[in-house]
Amino acid sequence: MSKILPTPAHRPGGKAAVVAAHAFRESGALLAELETSTGGLDASRIEARLHRDGANEVSHEKPPHWTLQLLRAFRNPFIVVLLVLAGVQLFTDGGDLTGPLIIAVMVGISVLLSFTQEYRSTRAAESLKAMVRNTATVTRRASDGHSEQIEVPVVELVAGDIVHLGAGDMVPADLRLLGAKDLFISQAILTGESLPVEKSAPTPARVDSDEGGNPLDLASVCYMGTNVVSGTATAVVVATGMQTYLGSLAHSMSGQRVQTSFDRGVNSVSWLLIRFMLVMVPVVIAINWIDKGSFLQAFLFGLSVAVGLTPEMLPLIVTANLSKGALAMSRRKVVVKRLNAIQNFGAMDVLCTDKTGTLTLDRIVLERHLDLDGEESDEALEYGYLNSRFQTGLKNLMDKAVLEHRDLESAARRYRVIDEIPFDFQRRRMSVVVADGDGEHVLICKGAVEEMLSICAFAKTGDVTEPLTDERRREIKAMTHRLNEDGLRVLVVAVRRESAHARPYGVADESGLVAVGCLAFLDPPKDSAATAIRALHQHGVEVKVITGDNEAVTRKICREVGLDVTHSVEGREIEVLDDAALDTLVARVTVFAKMSPLQKARVVRSLQRLGHTVGFLGDGINDAPALHDADVGISVDTATDIAKESADIILLEKNLMVLEEGVLEGRVTFGNIMKYIKMTASSNFGNVFSVLVASAFLPFLPMLPLQILVQNLLYDISQLSIPFDRMDEEYLSRPRKWDAGDIGRFMVWIGPVSSIFDITTFWLMWHYFGASTTAHQSLFQSGWFIEGLLSQTLIVHMIRTRRIPFVQSIAAAPVLGLTIAVIVIGMLIPFSALGAKIGMVPLPPMYFAWLALTLISYCVLTQLMKLIYIRRYGRWL
Repeated sequence: MSKILPTPAHRPGGKAAVVAAHAFRESGALLAELETSTGGLDASRIEARLHRDGANEVSHEKPPHWTLQLLRAFRNPFIVVLLVLAGVQLFTDGGDLTGPLIIAVMVGISVLLSFTQEYRSTRAAESLKAMVRNTATVTRRASDGHSEQIEVPVVELVAGDIVHLGAGDMVPADLRLLGAKDLFISQAILTGESLPVEKSAPTPARVDSDEGGNPLDLASVCYMGTNVVSGTATAVVVATGMQTYLGSLAHSMSGQRVQTSFDRGVNSVSWLLIRFMLVMVPVVIAINWIDKGSFLQAFLFGLSVAVGLTPEMLPLIVTANLSKGALAMSRRKVVVKRLNAIQNFGAMDVLCTDKTGTLTLDRIVLERHLDLDGEESDEALEYGYLNSRFQTGLKNLMDKAVLEHRDLESAARRYRVIDEIPFDFQRRRMSVVVADGDGEHVLICKGAVEEMLSICAFAKTGDVTEPLTDERRREIKAMTHRLNEDGLRVLVVAVRRESAHARPYGVADESGLVAVGCLAFLDPPKDSAATAIRALHQHGVEVKVITGDNEAVTRKICREVGLDVTHSVEGREIEVLDDAALDTLVARVTVFAKMSPLQKARVVRSLQRLGHTVGFLGDGINDAPALHDADVGISVDTATDIAKESADIILLEKNLMVLEEGVLEGRVTFGNIMKYIKMTASSNFGNVFSVLVASAFLPFLPMLPLQILVQNLLYDISQLSIPFDRMDEEYLSRPRKWDAGDIGRFMVWIGPVSSIFDITTFWLMWHYFGASTTAHQSLFQSGWFIEGLLSQTLIVHMIRTRRIPFVQSIAAAPVLGLTIAVIVIGMLIPFSALGAKIGMVPLPPMYFAWLALTLISYCVLTQLMKLIYIRRYGRWL
């Protein structure tokens, strides 16, 4: 699903509005119309409805049919240019099909390989995405007729399913609420509004009312793709797939993803080369027409030059590199949801991460249960157990640790649950209300220290309950701070007893509580965390920790894994800062504690303003805004639905070492793409200079059109192995970003080097080998064909590394094998029947001695230019 979606300004028409039409219907009547009940659907009805309505997914998320992918492979400017040139050649010289056939081979290779690569990468991406499956909790009828709550894949939901929602869930279809408790939904994906809205089931007073206006304002309806911020709910599925509000927007959403700098960069290079060709080819045609007197001959030669200047393999090379990178990353337990995110992954220079499970073992244990004086207290444990046991929302790791610490189920059986007040990230606490054997209601609240003490009016130690004074608050905070400094995270437990009543409980009831003790949890740091952070630092990635946890605990963990904790702040401190002041603070701070979801996203945007490429690693609903805003959002397969949906990359293992390996793979992918772009740009620039010089001074064409086409075809084939090349260690040592200006500069510096040796070859063929007349033009053309092809093929090795090629850096085996094969084939062509067919003749043995000297000199001069370029601009690729 795209991160950037349009904001609907009106109600969708037709089936898309079906859920809005039922917003205020009486629940029994609605369930009857949908032929369902609160007990859920049975297997036969589910199967029939899946057959009738299809899978619960919107069409724009499906990969296109292979026929469309094949047609789309023709849709790039370079293929269009080649097809136009072939058509012109057929029209102007229809008697000779050799040229159009060679162009057809080039187009065929590019299109078929591009299609095959895209088809394979799409299939691979779909299979990788299948490893990260969103599920929904539904009530369905088992084969024996009884109802049970089960987890099912979201795509298998049907109209009439009874769905249960909790904090962190993504709304899996268009739903009409049957019951809700403190339910707040974020509709940002549809409206762009970051603040959540409250939803509730229709009351009897509003049943069967007909309210117009924006359907997103309907309080009793939840839409597919939105997510639960807090609260719980039970709802019935009214619409699935393309019948949903989101489905009605599918066509307008497709193609709306904002282009990355990488997308824009590749497009800019493509059009730069096309404009260069459109300017230079007419110049070549004009010079040859004036000099040789034949417009047709000059025109065909110009067309062949245009083909030679067309980097038709660019889409293939880019796609092959990205898909190969995605598959390589999958072997390292990294699932890439969006191929272009690989480039941002490699360019990332700041990683923002949460603490739990990333820096720590994610195996929280309840270490201590204490009264307010710091002594062991079973009362605090029992109330904490009841709170964790009876809550129906998303049980976090601390809830699980409480339940696993000691079996208090016998004590829990004395109570029955009455109500609950779910957790949210503003209150930072949650409450359950239970009734004991006497029928008295007990509100049990558990949460962060400061937030809890602010709603407590009394403190209980032993059998003594006394008013909670400011002095006592300071003593409790000091005690919990000492626990924090020992690496323990502390929650305060408080209660309030009152007579039974029928009214529902809400946030307002969390007041006047009696604090009874605290629970202290330990989540020790991972052994691998320090090693991973050092490795990321060595590769130019700064790590910042942004967490909702306590500052003292976070600082201790960060210190143990080797992070600089000299500067740390809490969310409340950045809340009052404007953007300029925040940018100054963010530049020097490593630890951000007690952060709200919107504060996390604000820090990410601040880092981006400072020029960083920011990655954010998170797994909770509170991380979704930051995941959305980051250049590359990273989550894990165990994350909440909305976190996985907001992320570009999913880790199958929450481990920074896995992340570091993914970063390196992203840099390899980007580096190999840059190799091809710089090779093509510099080679084309040099070739035009050579053609212009030769056209101006030779009485014949420096190379026949067919010879240019064959040479270009062989050169293209030599570059097909680039995606399989390795990168030098120094290239991987720091982040790499797209720099369009560097490509133009590189082209001007390196391109003319090949022209120098083209001109020396011209001189040798003219003066030394006597190819100075029209009668000997075949010898001249054969000599330049081989020298031009070999120098272009060698440039693959010269440009692929900033080191000395073949000495300090050797290309991968596929690159070596393919380039050597092309060199051998190129030297043999003048001696073959194909060579004779396209107007070439065998060359004398002495030519190859001069050729070796020319190529050695070319490599030496290119290496010298490389050193000068690196010294001046500090970079190569």
